[in-house]
Amino acid sequence: MSHPDFASVEACVFDAYGTLFNVHSAVARGGESLGDKADDVSNTWRQKQLEYTWLRSLMGAHADFWQVTSDGLDYALEAHGVADKELHAKLMELYLTLDAYGDVQLTLQKLRKAGYKTAILSNGTPEMLEAAVTSASLKDLFDENLSIEDVGVYKPDNRVYQLAVDRLSVAPEKICFVSTNAWDASGAAHFGFNVAWLNRFNKIQEVLPGKPKVVINTLVDLMELMGVGL
Repeated sequence: MSHPDFASVEACVFDAYGTLFNVHSAVARGGESLGDKADDVSNTWRQKQLEYTWLRSLMGAHADFWQVTSDGLDYALEAHGVADKELHAKLMELYLTLDAYGDVQLTLQKLRKAGYKTAILSNGTPEMLEAAVTSASLKDLFDENLSIEDVGVYKPDNRVYQLAVDRLSVAPEKICFVSTNAWDASGAAHFGFNVAWLNRFNKIQEVLPGKPKVVINTLVDLMELMGVGL
């Protein structure tokens, strides 16, 4: 059943990491030497990666997402007592080819067939996004791969969300924004997008300005929301 708030939507814009791509697949595929530390290392890596984007934005000390991702991994390995430069290099290389979630390709194909513009709006560098979409065979399913490097500040700064408006030539209220990250969903809603929070992992909403219009659990739910048949 389609949702009335999304009836005028012209474009669907997606966060990349955690939404389209499984950020834990790098350790899952290449972290066998970590043994029972693998999950903890992966979780700490992700947390520090995000924290460093926010902190660098506040400090006015921008570094691109590749550097921030490397710094977060340095912290995670040290925090869990791992000193292995070769493992660091291996996991960083795997981060370029993260696994796409199983509902991604079909959803994008259906949305494009229905006439919607589609785009990624991500903290990732252009090179990281190009590698990810190519590896996952999604390259032809987006009109734009938008990186925060165009504005030099990380989400949830409004300048990032404005990129989608400017590059797609679509008004905020005609954009459906989808993110698994609750803080990103809040930021995008506060900016003015129609937000569908993709709550893949049964989290609770952030207590922040900006509330998603809807909460979905899979991208199949997004197709129903947009009135796109399976």
